[in-house]
Amino acid sequence: MTPAKDGLRVARAGPLALLQDAGRFGVRRLGVTQGGPVDLHGWAWANHLVGNAWGTPALEVTFGGLELVAERDLVLAVAGANLFATLEGEPLAGWRSLSVKAGQRLAFGAPVNGLRAYLAVAGGFAAEPVLGSVACVVREGLGGHDGKGHRLAEGDTLQVTPCRTSAGSEAPREARVDYRGPAELALLPGAQISEFSGASLFRAFNADWRVDDRADRMGVRLTGPRLQCRMTSMISEGIGLGAVQVPPDGQPIALLNDRQTIGGYPRLGALTPLACSRLAQCLPGQEVRLKAVSTEQALAAYRRFRAGFA
Repeated sequence: MTPAKDGLRVARAGPLALLQDAGRFGVRRLGVTQGGPVDLHGWAWANHLVGNAWGTPALEVTFGGLELVAERDLVLAVAGANLFATLEGEPLAGWRSLSVKAGQRLAFGAPVNGLRAYLAVAGGFAAEPVLGSVACVVREGLGGHDGKGHRLAEGDTLQVTPCRTSAGSEAPREARVDYRGPAELALLPGAQISEFSGASLFRAFNADWRVDDRADRMGVRLTGPRLQCRMTSMISEGIGLGAVQVPPDGQPIALLNDRQTIGGYPRLGALTPLACSRLAQCLPGQEVRLKAVSTEQALAAYRRFRAGFA
């Protein structure tokens, strides 16, 4: 294996930049969550554009504010949100790969379209796996560039595995999401859905929901009509990605990658992985709608997505 070398130095950290591979699996029985990219779509395209295999670590940049200096010549790509990225002060094209020379500065500004951008480099960022993954989960102190779950800080250096590749790959227009547009979130009905009143179910799938400012990598609270459930208590059970819990206040919470591993609130169901990706790019105040789908529909959509990255 080619040894990793210094690739990018952090000149300014910004609020939240984390190293993420596909996630940490097989350890939820230990109370350890999965981590990984909250927008699987943007992360996958960033890696694909520089020729990296599925699962290669890339950088998740939330809200922008990050400035990086190249320590060596690199081929990189930025996908996902438009955070007004620039290279040496000039606007940087998203959803395509490009060459960066040693000493050049890459900066992310404020959100223009979406919330989270993904930066991948050819060869991939290198870090020591923890429990089989480099996925950074700050709350658990696991993974990331230093193995301790830390967000990037000024002066940190990201190691890169050298790789020979050329720039110029570009994502097709249909892959580039306009995150400002209407967000319809596919949801698989869950075990407790029959416990909600008929009026609540009608409102759940026919009303507009608004993304609350209480949103992070653990989950996103949705505000709208109050949902009523006949269940007053239940035994805590395992929580999967996208689970939509409804606490007593009747306002749903969609749980994402850094969620807790068990929960005791009734659930409408679970958002599909691609619906989670779309929700993760929504800014506070943005409106979304829930759409019930079958297991067959959800699997078909996910298989079509993954087929492009085989």
